[in-house]
Amino acid sequence: MKDSDLDGGRMGFLEHLDELRTRIIRSCLAVAGGMLVSLLFVDRLGDFILAPTLKTLPPGDALVFTKPGEGFAFYFDIALIGGLVLAAPFVMYQVWRFIAPGLYANEKRFVVPFVVLTTAGSLGGALFTHYIMFPSTIGFLGSFHSPAMRFLPRVEDTFELYQNMMIGMVIVFQMPTLVFFLARMRLVTAGFLWRNIKYAILAIFIAAAALTSSTDGWNQALFAAPMIALYLMSIALAWLVNPGGETRRDSKAFLFLALLAAVANQVRQQHIDQRARAVA
Repeated sequence: MKDSDLDGGRMGFLEHLDELRTRIIRSCLAVAGGMLVSLLFVDRLGDFILAPTLKTLPPGDALVFTKPGEGFAFYFDIALIGGLVLAAPFVMYQVWRFIAPGLYANEKRFVVPFVVLTTAGSLGGALFTHYIMFPSTIGFLGSFHSPAMRFLPRVEDTFELYQNMMIGMVIVFQMPTLVFFLARMRLVTAGFLWRNIKYAILAIFIAAAALTSSTDGWNQALFAAPMIALYLMSIALAWLVNPGGETRRDSKAFLFLALLAAVANQVRQQHIDQRARAVA
């Protein structure tokens, strides 16, 4: 289906499925192209990702891998992340084109802010993870190195921690983008977000406990801190976008809060299940 066909009329269920398939295929092709480009620099990207961990090791030490395919899987995952980063603007545009038919005419012109803000949020989360969160976490974990315990992290374990942190922060850094569009559509206001800040902080700490792969409070606090800062930034952003605090007559703010509570509860339940399987 052509993009111009999406601007008018309603689509049926099968048309929605066909449109979703088209957007997914285009996004996958863009990611594959980004992966091919990333493969040209995969060695440099690998050194870049492992640099924070190598700084915590004693001089002369290096990361180890014990499985035959572990090294290959590491470089493949790096190429995949590189492909996702390079294709992020195009993928976000495909997401927008899929949801655009359900928006009002005056809301469809937000395509450029949507692509720019989501891409900036993804890059911001990735940079925050690489330069602040992951080095702090791996430095803390490596500080327990002693003559009795030698810190020799595996490539797979180290990259899994790095990857999980990055995915979590990329999602978290989309919070201002989400609030920006909800405020522009007059579905939420700065006053509503401020009045419910205590529930937001509770949901943030539940999400932080689920997103981090460690059970210690340091890691969880490290995840929660940027979320709280982004939430406060989102309140200011909502006030700038909609200073009058007006909402649509058909908007129900409590439904938005209920949605957040449902998501937080689902995340918490998944976290409990993961912990239970790990103990078993």
